[in-house]
Amino acid sequence: MKRISVTVNGVRHEAEVEPRTLLVYFIREQLGLTGTNVGCDTSSCGACTVHLNGQSVKSCTVLAVQADGQEVTTIEGLATNGKLHPMQQAFHEEHGLQCGFCTPGMIMAAVGIVDENPDPSEAEVREALEGNLCRCTGYHNIVRAVISGAKASV
Repeated sequence: MKRISVTVNGVRHEAEVEPRTLLVYFIREQLGLTGTNVGCDTSSCGACTVHLNGQSVKSCTVLAVQADGQEVTTIEGLATNGKLHPMQQAFHEEHGLQCGFCTPGMIMAAVGIVDENPDPSEAEVREALEGNLCRCTGYHNIVRAVISGAKASV
């Protein structure tokens, strides 16, 4: 076992983890934050996307020990004082979801996209989201939501 200290959504957590524990399982099972989903365990779907030190990462590709001393933001950490983050609000308003399973990862990826490019085109959004899969939609409303969220974040 390895002792780690990780700040998740602004709260410092110290825990014992097996060195092979993936960050997604640490977040879900040890911290009880179940908004980050496990989709494929192979980094193909993006359902587990979180921010590690402000960068979008697929938490099924990061070991919890690699996050030691780092800052992690999950979907639960985006809202402030009960108010949705502009990207969360945009996904709601633009109906950027169907079943909702991929939505947390999509939103986290979208925030990362807009952090890097505050005014993305439709083509840029589609290309940037290629690592996040949705099995329900044709991505049209998701792309609209990202563009709308980008405008609201300015």
